[in-house]
Amino acid sequence: MTVLLTSAMAFSMMQLFLIGALGPRLVGELGISRTVLGLTTTAGFGAAALLSPVAGRLVDRVGPRRCLVALLLLAGVSLALIGAAPGAAALLAAVALGGLPQALANPATNKVILAVVPAERRGGVTGLKQSGVQFGAFLAGLPLSLLAAGVGWRGAVWTAAGAAALAAVWAALTLPPDAPATVSSQRPAPSSRRVTKRLAVFSLLLGCGIASVNTYLALFGAQRLALSPTTAAALVAVLGVAGIGGRMGWSRAAGRPGRAASLPSLLAAGAVGAALLLAAAVLVHPLVWVAAMAVGSFAVAANAVSMVLVMQNAAPGRAGQDTALVSAGFFAGFAVGPPLFGVLVSASGYAPGWLLVAAEFAAAALVAVPLMSRRCGDAE
Repeated sequence: MTVLLTSAMAFSMMQLFLIGALGPRLVGELGISRTVLGLTTTAGFGAAALLSPVAGRLVDRVGPRRCLVALLLLAGVSLALIGAAPGAAALLAAVALGGLPQALANPATNKVILAVVPAERRGGVTGLKQSGVQFGAFLAGLPLSLLAAGVGWRGAVWTAAGAAALAAVWAALTLPPDAPATVSSQRPAPSSRRVTKRLAVFSLLLGCGIASVNTYLALFGAQRLALSPTTAAALVAVLGVAGIGGRMGWSRAAGRPGRAASLPSLLAAGAVGAALLLAAAVLVHPLVWVAAMAVGSFAVAANAVSMVLVMQNAAPGRAGQDTALVSAGFFAGFAVGPPLFGVLVSASGYAPGWLLVAAEFAAAALVAVPLMSRRCGDAE
């Protein structure tokens, strides 16, 4: 079950990782500009942010099994359309369609965990399935990229589409039937609503910073630190591996009684230090490697911990909707953060850009401070 949920998370964002990894081939064959290639990220995450509230209600009403199967099928269709895209317009439309699997991923997988995983194991399972996003990046960046060198980028994308379809069959055969939908007449407790809203704002700020690092770290290494393209790309790999370890370790810790609420603010504070190390790397270049590991260990891990906290605080029957609201904030941050960073870097250089990321992480830490008290309502 854990492997299936991890695979679902990987396929939910596979399209964006593949476009990033295969970007030079896409630019060359389709004749699109780097600006249009960058818009694919905005299209994917923007659509996911807009669709997340609808996706959350859908998961609560239809059930996680049906939604997970639909997620994997839609991911396969999106990948197939990307592989067939004749130009920029079709590519952007296919990526926007892939925003729906992104929107469904966290609500559906969280609902499955709540349904089939004992409470004491939910933190560890959540960390593993959230690390699926980083595993998806690895698959796009290495085996599928090597396949593209042999059969072309379209063949590699279609291979991923076929794998997503097979995963949909796997999910249909493996997941337990959905329980009958129940409509609760009870309104969620005010404290539960406040926790969810606070986590959504936290995720927005966190997403702004993480997306800026993801998008510009390799470019920073190549342009400002004089690293070779291969070495600069290795920075992203270090970030990804640290993110996998961080999500697994911190989510397991968050699953222990009384631990989860204190972690988002602490992890965001650690991410502030990571961003400051990136700014310092302008002067002391080797610090960039420490910074990449720290961003993965703290900032990337904080998103997984927020998912554990959502499940612990979700009102009965609303886990999908609450998860979707928090995910919408995270996706919106991914859509907004990199353009703001890019404008600042173009005007003032990378050091001010990393200070902006540090400020975003610091704001996230402050937003999460009231979560340390279980009676979040008293802090309002």
